[in-house]
Amino acid sequence: MMRCPYCGEYESKAVDTRSFDEGEAIRRRRECLQCGKHFTTFEKMEELPMFVMKRDGYKQMFDRNKIMEGLIRAGEKRQISMQTFQNIVEEVERELRNEDIQEISSELIGHRVLEKLLPIDEVAYVRYASVFHRYKDIEEFKKELDKVISLREGKVRPEDTAEDL
Repeated sequence: MMRCPYCGEYESKAVDTRSFDEGEAIRRRRECLQCGKHFTTFEKMEELPMFVMKRDGYKQMFDRNKIMEGLIRAGEKRQISMQTFQNIVEEVERELRNEDIQEISSELIGHRVLEKLLPIDEVAYVRYASVFHRYKDIEEFKKELDKVISLREGKVRPEDTAEDL
């Protein structure tokens, strides 16, 4: 039962139900039986929690919104759709959950995001990489740029630099 956000009544009926998020969730449009107003609810299968091990040893709950925020910042003023960012986040989360690991390093998450971002937008990739890798000086930043240029020009293949991504 869902409480109506307008009048607080618990009785409502579903007037429209649709699958979304590639069948991972359900969106229901409901009508309150007391006040007649419509509201939307979402149902998603409960998943086991995943924890992220940070570089400093701190452990926190996996939060897909943090990945999205990083992608939005990296892609600021670039012509990348929100749907593209959502797809990256969903792919990364799906891959991690399929590995059935409860504790994941932030390093692994960052590498997965970078792998998916590089073919989409090189500038957003370099921006994301600069925060993720915490470059100490301009030389480290230049090495990353050189790697991206080499990939683009076909001088190296992505799998040859996979450990560097």
